[in-house]
Amino acid sequence: MNARAALFDLYGDHLRSRGGKASVAALVRLLAPLEIAAPAVRTAVSRMVRQGWLDRARLPQGPGYVVTPKCVRRLDEAALRIYRAGTIKWHGRWHLIVLEPVRERARRERLRADLAFLGYAQLSETTWVGPRPSPELDPLLAHEGIRADRFEAVLDGDPRELVARAWDLEAIGRAYEQWLTDAQELVGGLPDGAPDAQVFAIRSRLLHGWRNFLFRDPGLPPELLPPGWPGEKARAFFEQEAARLMPSAAAFVDKELL
Repeated sequence: MNARAALFDLYGDHLRSRGGKASVAALVRLLAPLEIAAPAVRTAVSRMVRQGWLDRARLPQGPGYVVTPKCVRRLDEAALRIYRAGTIKWHGRWHLIVLEPVRERARRERLRADLAFLGYAQLSETTWVGPRPSPELDPLLAHEGIRADRFEAVLDGDPRELVARAWDLEAIGRAYEQWLTDAQELVGGLPDGAPDAQVFAIRSRLLHGWRNFLFRDPGLPPELLPPGWPGEKARAFFEQEAARLMPSAAAFVDKELL
């Protein structure tokens, strides 16, 4: 787990509900159980400031960082998908985006990663499809200064054929199975009565592995998924263990924020 990813997880899972801010010293202490050194934390937060995710802030505890509106949107979007409760009703309508051509390679690849995070798949150089509109799409396109036509439509043909074209469900399913095996081993190695810092580290690693699926799994409706979809078993395990470990992890965070 690198420092930047760990900070996103920390702000999203703990700090967002605590005002979205923390001192530099607290961030260093909070990431120490993940074996992330202080220089890496400071480098990561500086990069996140340049990218518009964090702003510098003067806090009672000393210099610190607070989430920007852009970051709040990303964290809230991620939380809805990470802790999704139940199934999302689908009405057979796809959300399509047709972008203007993006010439700069770095900008194009950044946009590709962001759209994949929001649940969209690329059908052609300029056309993307998702199972539902993302509330983060318009701010993303506005920030990048990219014009796009967007609309919802019921497309001709079997929707499962479109899914097979747009997403590699077989690979995603294998990734869920591997994640579940690794997660069970990770959590199973946590001893009874483990200190809060250790519980926080294990839960953070569990969350980090699960969060990576936001870049791969668009959250397709159940009717478009194969029978016995392994993502559901993996989700049940994640939600159970994340909830079970949260009290000790939260106690560690509250202590280090003082």
